[in-house]
This record gives sequence, structure tokens and C-alpha cells, in this order.
Amino acid sequence: MRTPRSRYHPPTVKPTRTTAEALDRGRALHESVPRSSHAGWTPPPGRPDPVALLEEQNRGRVEELVPIRWGRMLQSPFAFLRGSAVVMATDLATTPATGILVQACGDAHLANFGTFASPERSVLFDVNDFDETLGGPWEWDVKRLAASAVVAGRDAGLSEDARATAAREAVRSYRTRMAGYAEMPVLDLWYSRVDADAASALFQRAGRAEYRQVLAQAHKHTSQRAVPRLTELTAECGCRIVDHPPLVAHDRLSEDHAAVLAILDGYQETLSDEHRTLLSRFSLQDVARKVVGVGSVGTRCYIVLLATAAGEPLLLQLKQAMASVLAPRWASKPVVDEGHRVVTGQRMMQAASDIFLGWTHGDGCDFYVRQLYDMKGSATVATMDGPTLAEYLALCGWSLARAHARSGDAAEIGGYLGAGEQFDEAVTRFAVDYAEQTARDHAALVEAAHSGRVVAQTGA
Repeated sequence: MRTPRSRYHPPTVKPTRTTAEALDRGRALHESVPRSSHAGWTPPPGRPDPVALLEEQNRGRVEELVPIRWGRMLQSPFAFLRGSAVVMATDLATTPATGILVQACGDAHLANFGTFASPERSVLFDVNDFDETLGGPWEWDVKRLAASAVVAGRDAGLSEDARATAAREAVRSYRTRMAGYAEMPVLDLWYSRVDADAASALFQRAGRAEYRQVLAQAHKHTSQRAVPRLTELTAECGCRIVDHPPLVAHDRLSEDHAAVLAILDGYQETLSDEHRTLLSRFSLQDVARKVVGVGSVGTRCYIVLLATAAGEPLLLQLKQAMASVLAPRWASKPVVDEGHRVVTGQRMMQAASDIFLGWTHGDGCDFYVRQLYDMKGSATVATMDGPTLAEYLALCGWSLARAHARSGDAAEIGGYLGAGEQFDEAVTRFAVDYAEQTARDHAALVEAAHSGRVVAQTGA
């Protein structure tokens, strides 16, 4: 057995102040970082070329998959935003920040929120993507969430007012929920969660129908339901994952079961004793590379099919963890193991995490491991009207506030935000302006594809 080789240390809050003192400290930051200073966006002189930033990020990725990443980002400005966390992080580094750190998501756009199952099989709503998580400014996540509301609403054909309202609702929800968390006992805060009933109650009549669809989708996302459509029985190998190149394919690593078993051996050491015992009931059946997401395309990601002696299936996802886009600005010291960073960030931010969540290293890469299908679901923004989008963003803002309050000083953030709407309005103006920037950046990628600077594969 291999001992995990690293530790990532998230930000911590030292119990050195009362809640009242923390609130006062947050209010005092109004002098150095006025809430109005967050308003608007103007690209600074010498702003890096967004396509060049993405080209640099593609280095080290699976070369034949990079055109798929370009193709997916070309689909729309929102698709571009989803795949370009590095661009927005670079831009946000030029904007004001209070210096209050939390375990930040790093990629808190609205499509990275959704449902998943708790270990007790309750359906929760929360942040559900942590590839970019790192200790960083809480403002960056809030601004990315608000900007994503405007960009997604624009792609969906909603009016300017509806788009701005959705962004404003995300920030308002974050601010008011953070005020509540600031007054909450620490243990109550840690145990708090946004479950399916609480999320459904937030929606008005139209939004509840949309959320019921999300829940129905989530209950269908299990290993038992996924295996029949992903696999086939063969005389030579038994149950085997079906190739659908280039999106699902067996490659050098997945054909080397000894190498995969070695990687999984290291992974088991990161699980608790009882979960390691549970995993021991399953044996490896097959592994195949799988293309996922937008920004993750080109990283090494695998479906791992396991089964018990009785044929009960379990699908795990073995996904490469690369350096966070926040690291150049906010990593206090080098992260030795990126997989451990992702897992720690997820456990810090989520109300409850997958029992199979762990990390490992192999084939020259850091990986994290989780269940591939575990009642995961997300809303389809393209089908939402303005009021439903605003309700959904309020749910996202609530979840983000709870996640930040677990690792940061909720009272200090709440004191800075205040009871008024100054911060809400400022970030809404930022979101509207940054949506225009995203449209320009997307146009630059379209031009790069037309000129042959980048090679894009569409339709994958």
C-alpha cells in the first residue's frame, strides 16, 4: 500500500474575535475597499490575449482532445465562459478584493451548481465542481456566478432587465444568507445544508416545475441505470465499456489493468477504513478514457467500471487534477498534490461529500476519484424564463454563501456586505459589463478558428 504523499491546507478562521468584533472589522473595510469599487469592468491596459491564455493552459493535455475543447467553447459565449476560468481569474486579479479568504470554488458559474446524493441518499443542492478550488477571495466566486447569469441569460434570449435581475438575485441571496450564517453557531453552520425540500420551497410556481425536472433527472443518474447503456457483454472480456471515439475510448493506460490497479491501490489509502472495506467488495472490470465538460476537455479522465461477485456495478471517475487557475495569485505555497487539493476543497465546501471521494497519483499525473453517477443533476438554463432564472440564481447564491461560510469568517464577510444593496448593485454592473467582455473574447476565439490559429472539432 502506498502512503499519500501530500497535504493541502485550506484557509482557517482562528477564534480570536467575537461575532460583533468580526462584523465591525468587516464594516471597517468599507474605507479601504468601498463596495462601490466592485462596480463595472473595463479591460486594463495590456490585458493578456484570452486565446493565448487558453493555448498555454492546453499544454500538457491530451493533444488529440484539444480540438474538442476548442469546438465546445465555440458553441456560444456561455460555453466560452465555462471553459475559460483561467481568463476570468486573470481578469479578476485586477479587481478590488477585501483580502478575506475562503475555500473558493474558482469556477463558480451557474452550471457548476446542482443536485447530488448525500451518503444518507438525500438529494442535496450545492456547488458540484471543484477542479479549480483553492483558498482565495470570496468576491471572485460571487462575481463569476453573477457574470454567468448574464451570459447564460443572453444566450437564452432573455431581456437585458431579466439578465441583470438574475445576477442581482444571486448577489442579494449570497448577502442575506451570509448575514444569517454570521449569527449562526459554528456547529449549526457546519451541519446546515440545502436539501431538495428547502430548494424547492425557494421557487415560485413556474420555477418548481423546472426544479422537479432537475430532481427527476438526478434520481435517474445512478450506476445501476448507467451501466446498461455504457457497457456490453463480450465473450473475451466479460462486461466492457463500449467505445464511442473520441469521447469514450480505450487507450494505453486503460488497457493496462496492472497500472490502473496500482493507481487505485493508492486511492484506497485515502479512504476511511469503512469505505475502504466497502470498496474491497468490488473488483475491476474495465477502464476507458472519457471526455467530460468544457474546460476539462484534454485532461486525463477515465470511467472505472467495478462490480461485486454478484454483478452489482459501481462506476467511478478517475480525473486528472491540474493546477488551479487561482494558484498564480493566491497559492500561499506550492500545492504538492493537486488531487488532494480538489478533494479537500470539496469536503470543505460541500454539505456532504461522496463516500468514494479520494485522490491518488499515477502515470505522471495527480488524480481525484469520485462516483461517476450519484444522483447528479443540473438545470437547463436555455429553457428558463426570466423569473425562473432569477429563482435559480438565488438558490446558487444561497449555496455559495453556505460553502464560503464553512471555511471563511461569515461575520467579517457579512459585516462588509452590510444590510443595504450597494454590493448587489455594484456586482450586477460588473456582471453586465463582463458579459460584454465574454462576448468579445468568444468572438476572438471564433476568429482564431477561422484563421487556422486554433483547430476546432465541432459536434463532439
